[in-house]
Amino acid sequence: MADITKDIDALAGERWFPMETSITEDMKNLWGDWGVCSEVDTLRDVIVRRPGAEIENFDWQAARFRAPIDPERFRAQHDALMDIYRAHGVRVHYIEEQRADRPNAVFCRDLLLMTPEGAIVTRPAMEARRGEERYMAKALADLGVPIIRTICGSATFEGAMGLWIDRHTIVLASGVRTNREGYEMVEYELRRMGVTDIIHMQIPYGHAHIDGLLNMASHDVAVIHASQVPYDVCDALKKKGIKLLECPSRVEAKETLAINFVAIEPGTVVMPAGNPRTQELLEKNGIKVIPVEYDEVLKGYGAIHCCTAFLKRG
Repeated sequence: MADITKDIDALAGERWFPMETSITEDMKNLWGDWGVCSEVDTLRDVIVRRPGAEIENFDWQAARFRAPIDPERFRAQHDALMDIYRAHGVRVHYIEEQRADRPNAVFCRDLLLMTPEGAIVTRPAMEARRGEERYMAKALADLGVPIIRTICGSATFEGAMGLWIDRHTIVLASGVRTNREGYEMVEYELRRMGVTDIIHMQIPYGHAHIDGLLNMASHDVAVIHASQVPYDVCDALKKKGIKLLECPSRVEAKETLAINFVAIEPGTVVMPAGNPRTQELLEKNGIKVIPVEYDEVLKGYGAIHCCTAFLKRG
């Protein structure tokens, strides 16, 4: 019979206690210096795909390109853009692997929406692009960029459907490249991290993303394709003190993609060459414009902003 009077030591309680910090507080120490909540704060890091075997001998019509391309000229124009970034102190990181049947992978903005907490890896809507995101995720993991969400299920969302205004404000779009389920997944993550003002933008039929219709050149100057941006979006931006410059040429807006520029810092943008009217408008409003030849890449219906996924600003 057991001796019930014998004392037995109690089981020890927990000895490992949680470190009660946020991921943004941990970021530099545990992950790296990453995070974005602006389209214009000084650009520090980008991730891109230098076009590889995927642009050799592909069916340009099936890939939704405007015309056949010259692969070497295509690469040379992409390289020239990266040289401009580096000359302005931007660190350029590459997606080294990609499917050989995905020529649109150069437009890697669509594969990532960067936030202050880390990356949301997207799920492209088009069959011709589905699967590119796997290699974005791998590259981010190799760099040490935290992936806070991967769009999943039947949801679709592409990174160029988000346009940061400030830490608490973003334009978030739905349309052919983003369905309701994808929109709501991203909206949930943004609200959880303290984004209080989400400006919904419906992308008109016949357009793909925000950055062909609306883009920020400085904290208080935006360029718009006026007839294609909903009034509510324009009104919300004006109420935040943002001056809206209307792209003066339909050809420059839609064909030579004048609005698809990248701000290197507030008031300095890299723009596809061949957009003289929009360049003049920007310069008259105090914006420095660095034009770069990009006509070969434009055959894929994308330009500078499309090719550039931000990893760090500010």
